[in-house]
Amino acid sequence: MRLLLDTHAFLWWLEGNVRLPAKVRRTIEDGDNGVVVSAASAWEIATKHRLGKLQEAVEVAEDVAGAIATQGFEQLPISVEDAERAGRLPGPHRDPFDRMLIAQALSQNLTLVSADKAFDRYGVRRLW
Repeated sequence: MRLLLDTHAFLWWLEGNVRLPAKVRRTIEDGDNGVVVSAASAWEIATKHRLGKLQEAVEVAEDVAGAIATQGFEQLPISVEDAERAGRLPGPHRDPFDRMLIAQALSQNLTLVSADKAFDRYGVRRLW
């Protein structure tokens, strides 16, 4: 299985935060599963840190690529096709970061690791 970590799941993983369920942690740790972090999450972390919303993630915000690499995770770039798909998604969900994660999960057949049930409306496989 290939897992796409939502931004909060990635940050909670890095922190060892107990809000990340044990089942999710085991699935991420399972070497048979590939784990990817989207460029959308790097954008979200940097943006929210700049706005003062993620002060506890200063080291991650300064080097998201390094944080991804130290975990052995894969970077997932954003393509023009991803951007088009995210822009065309139906429904009221307005968060551009979430819309990109939905588009990438759907186009690349990824399981989205997220506590956010709003993703379920889009037919995304979600693990939590």
